Amino acid sequence: MKAYLTITTMAAALAVATLTPQRASAADPMAPAVAQPDIVAAAAIKSELSTLVNAIKAAELVTVLQGQGPFTVFAPTNAAFKKLPEGQLEDLLKPENRMKLAKILKGHVIKGRVKAADVKAGEVKTLDGEEVEIAVQNGKVSYGNATVIATDMSASNGVIHEIDTVVIED
Repeated sequence: MKAYLTITTMAAALAVATLTPQRASAADPMAPAVAQPDIVAAAAIKSELSTLVNAIKAAELVTVLQGQGPFTVFAPTNAAFKKLPEGQLEDLLKPENRMKLAKILKGHVIKGRVKAADVKAGEVKTLDGEEVEIAVQNGKVSYGNATVIATDMSASNGVIHEIDTVVIED
């Protein structure tokens, strides 16, 4: 009876192992590749970018930022949005302000995949058609009036750099 239970247990374990999908790993080059998330999905993974993701949805920019790209997104963190004047974020998230919000958010996106090591000082054109100044000083990068605080979050269609301030043109 003991031998029967052992064989049954081993057979069940083998069946589960055979039916469980395998994950890709460097140790197993034959394993299927895991797809990298797009800009929106990559941002949604980080809790510090949840306000940005909600704003992207409210501005109806999900499809744009899931597009082929490549894009470089200078992503304001939740703390950056909290620095806005009281009530401004809530006002921007209203459906009647969708176009204004979209313009602000497009001002945080440039065409191309620019990793931190490739950042050069100068004016860059954003998706909203405006120009924003990128400065590099003492190893720190600024985008408009924001400081880059985290870099090179990779996505299938670009890269995300986190910033400490929402950049709003006057």
